Order: sequence, then structure tokens, then C-alpha cells
Amino acid sequence: MSFEITGTLEKKYETETKGESFRVRDFVIKANDGGQYDNFVKFQCTQDRTAIIDQYNEGDEIKVHFDLRGRQWQDKYFTNLNAWRVEAVSGGSDAAPAASNSDAPGDFPSAQDAPVVEADDDLPF
Repeated sequence: MSFEITGTLEKKYETETKGESFRVRDFVIKANDGGQYDNFVKFQCTQDRTAIIDQYNEGDEIKVHFDLRGRQWQDKYFTNLNAWRVEAVSGGSDAAPAASNSDAPGDFPSAQDAPVVEADDDLPF
């Protein structure tokens, strides 16, 4: 399941190493959902995706693409919002991907990525 949400980057935490090789990093956004109360949402990035938030500063408007992950451990249930891509939100609809991984689900080229082909064919039909 893949979701996306837009908001203001409130807090980004340092990358932590759990065990010998597992890396995790959390960050929080204030969601732009138009509600009466502030809606703060915490996301998690793991392994090679811990750097997707590096280029953003607190206060930046971003769009987060994420998956829901749930687990059971010792008769308790945990839910994580696993971020896999973050984009800058610009004033228009030209939000360009800022950090992505080519194997991310739904990571398709946009019309702006299409190669420019010039017609050097002077046939009349």
C-alpha cells in the first residue's frame, strides 16, 4: 500500500544504527490537512533511504511518499509509516522529485523526462 502526504518539515532526527547493520532515521511533518488542530506525523526511513531527508531543512514544504508497515511482537502491535521518497513542494504543480531510488514503487518517468526528438524528415506525408 502506497500513500502520500504534504506538509511542513518540523523535525528531522539523526540516523541511528540498530544492531550491526540496520540503520533507521525518523522525521516529523506538520500535515497540511486543513484541520482545526495541528496534525504532526512521524515517518521512518531505513537503510539506504535514511538520506532522503538530508537536503531539506526544518520549515520546508515537502511531499512524502510512504507505505504502512505493521508488526506484532510479544502480543503487542506496532505500526510504522515507512517513507521511501520525499519531494519539494513548489508554488506551482512542478514539484520535482528531490530524492528517489529507481526501484521505488510507482517511480515512473514524467513527461518532462521524455527525450526531445527533432523532425529532420522532409517527406510530405
